[in-house]
Amino acid sequence: MLLDTYGRVATDLRVSLTDRCNLRCTYCMPEEGLQWLTKPELLTDDEIVRLVRIAVTELGVTEVRFTGGEPLLRPGLTGIVARCAELAPRPRMSLTTNGIGLERTASALRDAGLDRVNVSLDTLDPEVFQRLTRRKRHADVLRGLAAARAAGLEPVKVNAVLMPGFNEQEAPDLLSWALEEGYELRFIEQMPLDAQHGWRREGMITAGDILESLRTRFELAPEEERERGSAPAERWLVDGGPQRVGVIASVTRPFCRACDRTRLTADGQVRTCLFATEESDLRGALRSGASDAEVAELWRKAMWGKKAGAGIDDPSFVQPRRPMSSIGG
Repeated sequence: MLLDTYGRVATDLRVSLTDRCNLRCTYCMPEEGLQWLTKPELLTDDEIVRLVRIAVTELGVTEVRFTGGEPLLRPGLTGIVARCAELAPRPRMSLTTNGIGLERTASALRDAGLDRVNVSLDTLDPEVFQRLTRRKRHADVLRGLAAARAAGLEPVKVNAVLMPGFNEQEAPDLLSWALEEGYELRFIEQMPLDAQHGWRREGMITAGDILESLRTRFELAPEEERERGSAPAERWLVDGGPQRVGVIASVTRPFCRACDRTRLTADGQVRTCLFATEESDLRGALRSGASDAEVAELWRKAMWGKKAGAGIDDPSFVQPRRPMSSIGG
């Protein structure tokens, strides 16, 4: 198992397939100037599949989430999914994407073995979308969402970040739209993972702000019958249910004590936490001829040293050098 000194067991693997993205969201990266990983630095398709296999067959991982950057930009994505679907035991597999390109790939990904998707969409207004992402691709995201639903990649979850000066008033409209379309909406607090290191706690839209805004139009009740466990989202029944909305309060209501995640960057580094400042190199071990057992032991040692929490509330907190696009969601 991937056990740490606090008794947590990591069963959920997040695999970043690329640090590149076709959007430039203001809370993630600057419009220009980021240095991308070179091809020799990236894990090959074979290396990714091997590490997923080790995680699943040797280390007890049961859930695999492919992320980026934007994972749909990875040419071998469908093949990677298909090969991971052949593992025994078979992990549940999902994808976090901005939805651009999903219209043409959703069916193929489902056929390859993908179970579901999370799609990022922060606004219903195409002009606000362009300001937030610096690209005119709003309609592409909506078509991608519809394609995912049609392909059966359900539940289709929509991730939204509310930003001051952009979309802070849109929470009720986003929820109304998601309920009508049959998507499961989750609001995520803006985290200190932007490449510009411009995040400030002051003025950020908090989980409390989001819930207050939603309650101007909806009745919300905690989903009491469901044990939250390691799930990052607090879920609320909307107008008595059964439809729900989730809020991920990574900053104001951290859930570190129940975290069950381990992370693999596109260049083969294990990260024990989104906010970790240290990494453990598995790519070097693979390329130096390490056996599966040796790689698994390196991974175990990395996770054993996982800290108690992200430490965002600690005055000594230091934002990670890598931005979210380079870590993987």
